[in-house]
Amino acid sequence: MNRALKVVSLLLSYPTAEIQAAVPQLKAALGEEAVSERDKKLLERLADDIAALDLYDAQERYVFLFDRTRSLSLHLFEHVHGESRDRGQAMVDLMAMYEADGFVIDAKELPDYLPMFLEYLSTKPAAEARELLGQTAHIIAALRQRLKKRRSAYAGAFAVLESAARASPDKGLLRDLLETEDDNPDDLEALDRIWEEEAVTFGGNVGENACGPDRLRRQIRAARRKPDNAEQTPPAQMPNR
Repeated sequence: MNRALKVVSLLLSYPTAEIQAAVPQLKAALGEEAVSERDKKLLERLADDIAALDLYDAQERYVFLFDRTRSLSLHLFEHVHGESRDRGQAMVDLMAMYEADGFVIDAKELPDYLPMFLEYLSTKPAAEARELLGQTAHIIAALRQRLKKRRSAYAGAFAVLESAARASPDKGLLRDLLETEDDNPDDLEALDRIWEEEAVTFGGNVGENACGPDRLRRQIRAARRKPDNAEQTPPAQMPNR
């Protein structure tokens, strides 16, 4: 499972010449991993699809999907906290969990960037990685369904993650995510308005038991993004499952 998570992490990263050149090695790694034939074929299809494209075309498609379409954002907390001030604390908690395990993050990316989260999970024991991945099941399922509607090969990577999590998404949380209006990446003026938000900052005291899997579970299961004019309220404390 760990090697497969690492492969998915790379395939969901911004396409580079290095990733395209590494596709044969990625496919070989999958052959050594205990993944189902279905999951292997889905990832091989995505890997071949990325490798076959001109690099600039692959990068343009990636930006069009994941950077210019907020409802397909690869930042996990975007889907549950959005512009809420709670998002900053959620980032702090996740970063603290990484640091507690000696996992150093790339300064260019936020802690909730899905490829980075998957790379972190690939360093954990399989049972723990599966449990943490399962906490994101409703987000993963929503992204897969939206990508499937677009007939994107990237949908296969999210189907593999759903399979790896072995957890059914919370139906209510999934419904809330899918009810959020899908963005039109061609409407640049609307996109500018959407992305005009306060920068997420890190800091403050992280108290005892503030981070870790239980706190992450509450953060990742937060209610859907509040409207811009909604009064900010503390996040609900979700019971452990």
